[in-house]
Amino acid sequence: MTDDRPHLAVIGAGPAGLAATVAAAAHGVHVTLIDSAARAGGQFYRQPATELNAGRPQALHHQWRTWERLRDALARHVEAGRVTHLTDHHVWLVERRSNRRTGDADRNAFTVHALLGPEQEAPAEVRADAVLLATGGYERVLPFPGWTVPGVLTAGGAQAMLKGTLAVSGRTAVVAGTGPLLLPVATGLAAAGVEVAALIESADPKAFVRRTRALAAQPGKVAEAAQYAARLLRHRVKLLTRHTVVEAHGEERLEAVTVAALDTDGRVRPGTARRIACDTLAVGHGMLPHTDLAETLGCRLDGLDVHVDDEQRTDVPGVWAAGETTGIGGAALSLAEGHIAGRSAAARLNGTEPDPRTWAPAAKSRTELREFFAALDTVYAPPARWTDLVTDDTVVCRCEEVTGGAIREAVDGLGAGDVRTVKLLTRAGMGWCQGRMCGPAVAGLAGCQLAPSRRPFARPVPLGVLARAGESEPGAEPE
Repeated sequence: MTDDRPHLAVIGAGPAGLAATVAAAAHGVHVTLIDSAARAGGQFYRQPATELNAGRPQALHHQWRTWERLRDALARHVEAGRVTHLTDHHVWLVERRSNRRTGDADRNAFTVHALLGPEQEAPAEVRADAVLLATGGYERVLPFPGWTVPGVLTAGGAQAMLKGTLAVSGRTAVVAGTGPLLLPVATGLAAAGVEVAALIESADPKAFVRRTRALAAQPGKVAEAAQYAARLLRHRVKLLTRHTVVEAHGEERLEAVTVAALDTDGRVRPGTARRIACDTLAVGHGMLPHTDLAETLGCRLDGLDVHVDDEQRTDVPGVWAAGETTGIGGAALSLAEGHIAGRSAAARLNGTEPDPRTWAPAAKSRTELREFFAALDTVYAPPARWTDLVTDDTVVCRCEEVTGGAIREAVDGLGAGDVRTVKLLTRAGMGWCQGRMCGPAVAGLAGCQLAPSRRPFARPVPLGVLARAGESEPGAEPE
């Protein structure tokens, strides 16, 4: 930075990051928006590559007009010099630095370390006075026999493929698991010409009857669900509720899946299994927040979510967080939290006390949406006995090829009672993804709660880059 304006680094260009960037830039702060993708939008507003010349990309999206407003506002701020948008920057660490002599951590207190481009080998650094984490979430993956067969992918993966490449993985699909994401995935695939043989939802529709108050407070969300239901009917997609995938079949390629009904305790009901032919299975069981960067900064977590106050501030001075990293709640909630965080950060960086009245509508929306999604979380939970489906031969950790039997032996035979001990005994979670994929499954099989991982870095880092980053500046040191 060459001017005297306060400098805010926003990490993540999804709904929360975009809303925060636009809000902060409009109130006298220079913002550097840092994102790993080639274009802004995140997963929710993922765009097809320019070279594909998509005629109607809005057909793949919900809330397209909101995206257009955010995109155009970002472009105006970039053109005016209020925002620097860094694409293809993969952030692996955020350091909070202080001066040895004075202890001052106000100016350029943070260093954001990133790796550039698809190769992720060249380093880059961004210095900022404050940081706003809008790092989003990732899918919870639960294994079952056959889940490693080609043609089986996550629900979010199927959606990303369609939005980003205008491609699908097969001609006949089954969409399965639990959660509201399954609806747009199923309708999106059907609209793209895929025959969606069935939508398999493990939740019980009757559970919504006990949460009518939360639903009534969000008529827009109810109307949205009704629209998706109408599309499912139009495409003749069979809906099976209180069902789950038992097994995926195929050698070189997925050929079929077996599904079965669940009883009230989450067990498979004997005699209800049926086989559905398909070459694609898109399966998802909800989302988990990305908290790696927050953890390395020392931010407090509430369970798996980054703890924030009414201004979206973490308990680390100079660090704000917004969106799915503070709790999974969808794009509308992310937009509200991002707007509040951006306004708050701008005011405090400018040396003034924020006025909550300036974001009152967003705060009201935030409260209502948090209550709504808290109610949904109790409905859209994985089947209580999903671990019963994981056979001893089922691969749980794909990176290290650790099976369900090996994990059970570590627990039952060797006394492991937590994910870390299972990792030490079996290598589950020691591979490339560092347990991001298999962590929930290992915790479930071990009979313990999934806990924050406390990883030192958010992604793998070349040793040369790590060595250069470890060279401290004169007069400054990491806290």
